[in-house]
Amino acid sequence: MTKPQKPAPRPGRRVRGSATGRPVMVLLDLLGRRWVLRILWELRDEPLTFRALQTACGGLSPSVLNTRLAELRDSLIVEQRPDEGYALTRQGRELLTQLAPLTAWSEKWAKSLD
Repeated sequence: MTKPQKPAPRPGRRVRGSATGRPVMVLLDLLGRRWVLRILWELRDEPLTFRALQTACGGLSPSVLNTRLAELRDSLIVEQRPDEGYALTRQGRELLTQLAPLTAWSEKWAKSLD
């Protein structure tokens, strides 16, 4: 028996931690789903086919990858290009740019914990 799929989070709908579905909470719910950040990271430079993306992500199961790609496509962060595979959309690339300051902050924070 397969587990029912959670729908892709949408602003205005209840998500983990938010009954109102504020956009930032919806985004954090999406980014917090297993493998999502890794998928985005692997697509940062170029489109990848399903199999190449699966390999780049360390061999996650095809069903999980398919579910996450569907959520990311539904959220307009990833697109499927004919003959190229999966790629970040303009919004997906912008999202990675916006995450860069958080990455820099986390590096400083990690050093302060040593």
